Amino acid sequence: MRALSRRGFASALAGLTVAGAFASGPVFARPFDEVMASGVLRVAIYDDNRPFSEAAQAGPRGIDADLARAIAERLKLKLDLRVVDAGENVDGDFRLNLWRGDLAGTPLADLMLHVPHDRILATRNEQIFLTNPYFEQRLAFAYHRGRIEGFEGVRDLEGNAVAVEGTSASDSLLMNAEGGRFRGQVRHFRSFDEAAKAYLAGETPILAGTRAGIEAALAAAGVAGEDNPVVEVPIPGLVRTRWEIGGAVRSDSRDLAYAVGDALAALAQEGRLKTICATYGVTYAPPQGY
Repeated sequence: MRALSRRGFASALAGLTVAGAFASGPVFARPFDEVMASGVLRVAIYDDNRPFSEAAQAGPRGIDADLARAIAERLKLKLDLRVVDAGENVDGDFRLNLWRGDLAGTPLADLMLHVPHDRILATRNEQIFLTNPYFEQRLAFAYHRGRIEGFEGVRDLEGNAVAVEGTSASDSLLMNAEGGRFRGQVRHFRSFDEAAKAYLAGETPILAGTRAGIEAALAAAGVAGEDNPVVEVPIPGLVRTRWEIGGAVRSDSRDLAYAVGDALAALAQEGRLKTICATYGVTYAPPQGY
């Protein structure tokens, strides 16, 4: 959950890893007419953010990487795709990639993807402007049907270990559910990938995370299906279990945000977003209004 960060209100980007060099030039964000005149759209996506984006030997891959390509194609622009590391908070991501830049003078991105569509975040960062959202993240669980008869609510955690990424939204949800009643069942891992590996190895009967992350992990392991159901269950508490992600541009580039929003709407209507998600085993979850 990247409401204020890439993983569940908890991390964002500080350092840079460039996958595909930007053309040289001054450090500034560009309004839409300048982007169109240049013929190139500069897009920043996150590394180590499967299934949405990651650096790979053959080039950036993931839902956001494919979406960036589709947006550029829709706008009839070449794509200059940058993969960046997550830092402490998304405010720093904006500062480094969209409006201030780094000490080396690397040209800023025109668009940044996988940004929480959050009003408070936008208000706090007056230098940026959010595009329309393109996906709804949801917290979910997978469970081994052979070890658990069913999973219909948080009380089914009783007596069953659950693998989860530490400091994630799912972790906060589980640790605080019913006053911390299930804390003894929670097994923390450094990343969601490690939690998923433990679950797939049979170390725990339950896996917690985002639905997209769980579905992609099961698909990559070839075990998606009836033996490993993915469910969303109501869990009372203060942690949000659903949130929308979209893009961000600099505040003086709002016309670019509108153009990107139109492209996103068209890609959703055409079924392209659904197809992109399916490539990674993920069910497309349209945001409200799509």
